[in-house]
Amino acid sequence: MSFSVVLGLVIVASLGGLAYAAFNFFAVKKLDEGTDRMREIASAIRIGANAFITYEYKIIAIVASCVAVVLALIISWSAAVAFIIGAVMSGSAGWVGMKIATYANVRVTNKARTTKSLPETLKVAFKGGSVMGLCVSANALFGIFIVFLVFGVALGQIDAAASHTVASSSKSILALCGVDIFESSFTMTLSGYALGCSIIALFARVGGGIYTKAADMGADLVGKTEAHIPEDDPRNPATIADNVGDNVGDVAGLGSDLLESYVGALLSGSILAVELFIQGVYGNTDILRSLIMFPLAFSAVGLISCIIGIASLFIRKKLSDNPHRELNTATWISAGLTIVIGFLVTYLIFKDYTAEIFSHIEFKVGFASPWIAAAIGVISGVVIGRIAEYYTSYDYKPTKKVASASIEGSALTITQGLSLGMISCMLPCVVLGIAIFASYELAGMFGVASAAIGMLSFVAATVSVDTYGPISDNAGGIAEMSYLEEDVRKITDELDSVGNTTAAIGKGFAIGSAALATLSMMTSYIFAYTPAAKDVSDFSKGALDYISLNAIQPLVLVGVIIGAALPFMFSGMLIEAVAKAARKMVEEVRRQFREIKGLLEGEVLPDYKTCIEISSQGALKEMRVPAIFCILFPVVCGFIFGAEFVGGILVGATISAIMLALFTGNAGGAWDNGKKYIETGAIEGHRKGSPAHDAAVVGDTVGDPLKDTVGPSLDILIKIMSTISLVTVKVFSEFNLLSLLK
Repeated sequence: MSFSVVLGLVIVASLGGLAYAAFNFFAVKKLDEGTDRMREIASAIRIGANAFITYEYKIIAIVASCVAVVLALIISWSAAVAFIIGAVMSGSAGWVGMKIATYANVRVTNKARTTKSLPETLKVAFKGGSVMGLCVSANALFGIFIVFLVFGVALGQIDAAASHTVASSSKSILALCGVDIFESSFTMTLSGYALGCSIIALFARVGGGIYTKAADMGADLVGKTEAHIPEDDPRNPATIADNVGDNVGDVAGLGSDLLESYVGALLSGSILAVELFIQGVYGNTDILRSLIMFPLAFSAVGLISCIIGIASLFIRKKLSDNPHRELNTATWISAGLTIVIGFLVTYLIFKDYTAEIFSHIEFKVGFASPWIAAAIGVISGVVIGRIAEYYTSYDYKPTKKVASASIEGSALTITQGLSLGMISCMLPCVVLGIAIFASYELAGMFGVASAAIGMLSFVAATVSVDTYGPISDNAGGIAEMSYLEEDVRKITDELDSVGNTTAAIGKGFAIGSAALATLSMMTSYIFAYTPAAKDVSDFSKGALDYISLNAIQPLVLVGVIIGAALPFMFSGMLIEAVAKAARKMVEEVRRQFREIKGLLEGEVLPDYKTCIEISSQGALKEMRVPAIFCILFPVVCGFIFGAEFVGGILVGATISAIMLALFTGNAGGAWDNGKKYIETGAIEGHRKGSPAHDAAVVGDTVGDPLKDTVGPSLDILIKIMSTISLVTVKVFSEFNLLSLLK
């Protein structure tokens, strides 16, 4: 299969995904919004979400412009342009996803109101979510197509890598002016694109997470536990801000997050292939092109499979009353087709190579090696998702135990949730460990990268399922604030409960793929500053035999220890940021209940605008320090202590971030669904407004910043650190304070 055919497959898949997303966007938008009251509430949510994301993107634009200038000056101008392309693709996907969510929420409510049918309401919610899912995958692939076509092919960066030369487009502005610091390559251009996606994802996830949890905590702590009014009650001043937060945090932030994970996984394989070739480990030029093509082709196949899988839910005339089963079916169809069609594509790419070449690149099962590794990634992703479902769904024992603990009070609720979160880390890590070992044994480090690609190859389906959750949550809020019948809220609550579980599954996919992609990026990082291999004639050697990072060397060990502490510090900064904003929200809600006469009696409406402003200002102010900190930390450490110290940081940060992300995501999801389990009346004698429910609300509030701010940000943390370290390592490996002092 030629490179032009693969690029053709990529552009067909990306344009097909965008076209289907546009079709679903307008199909949802043309549906009726319902009553005047429903329209008014939906409009307020839409205006608040638009205002926040506009201000947020202005801040991101300033930071991104500064990073692009530095990349152009020091790394290469092509990396700077690719960085901007990545930022635009990620930002536009988040924007479109936020827009459709603010249109779909009220239409989901109205569908539940007019049909009283859970399956019909599910279709509208999932159709809205599919716009975000399809845009994530299609935008990412479209941007990659541009980067490969313009820089890789037209400007000759792939040919330059194959001939061990440097294309003029790979040079920095300083190098073009005669100040040549180091030689850049195509990997820097690809890393620039990945970094652009990461920057957007980091700010969107952190900013959106702070916004939504500050509003959510303020609404719950005062409205539910103090005033004892229902969730999303129109008397609660923080309800609109809470619903705005669902759109900017759990939709726009989530979309940018998973797009960044998808790009990181996809490009880690191509970057690793180029680095291994440059260092002389892979000596065949033709195999280099095939290794670069494989991630693109497999991801394009994944998007096409997702289009079919997503459409399968809509073309069926009759769905069951089990939304989880229907969503799982769409996901499994997408995953299954990806594996089947992926085999054919893998065969076409690698069929012409000899056993000797396969031996050299560590393909133990010939042409099928990367396909099997990718299939392992797909299967392990599904298994990790099922484990997350077991620990967070109230259909299973762990979450039921959290709910039952609420009968004894909030302290035992929190204790039980902490226990669940910690225990839940083991099985996903075992699955992840098996996936890493098996994929490495099959195809070396490229196999590990292939497993990461496989795990996120059907990301369009998983994000569609993820995004359906906050849309359903918003729909329930609109139903409550519009004084609709109880059976409408019952439908939206059931959809929302499933959404909490699917969100936990999506977070498992994100951190699992982040671990695999980061491992590949770390290998590329070490190769980037390791001298080229002297002798590559011994085919019995693996790629890792040519490099080393001595973990017991004092400088590296210190880096590992500091790196392991870094996710904890980052998480603490995020929780503190949420707490600051939530404290102001709590004070404002209390003030309005106290000072606005007739508010609790339902005679007048609260001041929603002030609460929206508190969440917006708090998020925009508090997101800057933790976001900029994790960008600068590895670079500053590199220029002081050098490349091996940063290598240690990456190892330590990756290990502890995996544990923290799994713990926070599963514990938070269990607390949330434990509260919902009580609200269903499943525990006799304990319903909404009971002491047990109050305790469950406290547990849910503790879990809010963990599952929706900390957990999702940690996978971005390790990928952005590994990406920015890879981009800058060739500079700080030669120019650092420690080497100058020696």
